[in-house]
Amino acid sequence: MDAGNTLESQINRSDYKILIVDDVVSNVLLLKILLSNEKFQVCTANCGNMCIEQARAEKPDLILLDVMMPDISGFDTAVILKKDPELKEIPIIFLTALNSPADLVKGFQVGANDFLSKPFNKEELLVRVMHQIALVAAKRLIEKQNRELRATISNRDKMYSVIAHDLRSPMASIRMVLNLVVTAMSPDIIGPELFELLDKANKESEEVHDLLDNLLKWTKSQTGRLNVVTQDLDLNDIIPGVVDIFEMIAATKKIKLSYSGSSVVVRADNDMLKTIVRNFMSNAIKFSPEDSTIEISVTVPDADFAKISVRDHGVGIAADRLGSIFHKGETTYGTGGEEGSGLGLQLCQDFAIKNGGDVMVESVEGEGSTFSVTVPLKKD
Repeated sequence: MDAGNTLESQINRSDYKILIVDDVVSNVLLLKILLSNEKFQVCTANCGNMCIEQARAEKPDLILLDVMMPDISGFDTAVILKKDPELKEIPIIFLTALNSPADLVKGFQVGANDFLSKPFNKEELLVRVMHQIALVAAKRLIEKQNRELRATISNRDKMYSVIAHDLRSPMASIRMVLNLVVTAMSPDIIGPELFELLDKANKESEEVHDLLDNLLKWTKSQTGRLNVVTQDLDLNDIIPGVVDIFEMIAATKKIKLSYSGSSVVVRADNDMLKTIVRNFMSNAIKFSPEDSTIEISVTVPDADFAKISVRDHGVGIAADRLGSIFHKGETTYGTGGEEGSGLGLQLCQDFAIKNGGDVMVESVEGEGSTFSVTVPLKKD
């Protein structure tokens, strides 16, 4: 059974109203009897002007409209109906004895959905009526699903925002305390096992804080509540500060950070640019082995863009994942067992595009990866 027949079988005909318009009383009565017997709601009109009044009052789901009427023709009536914002979506089946190609073309031009030739038979009438009602039912179903989907997305975004906003502040406090404790303590003071637990908690607090920060920014970005505020930025003033933040985190894995860059002025949102570089740095540390080096560089590959790159010598990325690395949001695990959601890379791409640039990745599995972002240069 095809999809159309399945939908038609599920339609409750008594939920649908059909307006019959014809100046011949016997035609109206015949159609009314036929459609009422099929359980449709029926209302009637005997001229074009009355059709327009009834359509506004009854809001029918389908109009069966005679073409030849004494006051205004069915074609002219259809033109008026289609100009009314509240009535223009109501499908129209013209009832006509006119079968010339010119009449059919004119009918479709003024908004006909179908034609029914006079004299008509019951089977043809019901088939054509049910086809239009099935389309109306399908449209209603799509509109209902769209409303439900919009509500679901809205509730999801609110939930994400509340989670990220309400948890980020206390998480920042926990993170700061753990940083201080780990810095002040050593395995000699509290024992290696307790220090290892503290160190693990410290790393996890960093990851959770970063995730909440990304989640909050991503939610704001998706809901249009995150504005892009561009300004002239010297990358030599921005990038070293971000690198410094990660020095202590990298040191816990005995990873060296190496920055090379010069004074390059770009036009970008300061916070968004820092967020991109922070995510690149965090991932590089996560997927790098101990005693390795991460290189952060700033170059100017052409006259329009600067390029910030973060290169690691870690586990690398399989070739079949490179094409979707900024889209999937899949869970990944670092060399120290660190868990990642993939949300950060989606956020990086979103922010890069919002700033007029883009993100890219080069990687060889087992050798390392280079994540880069291009940023528009300041125009003189």
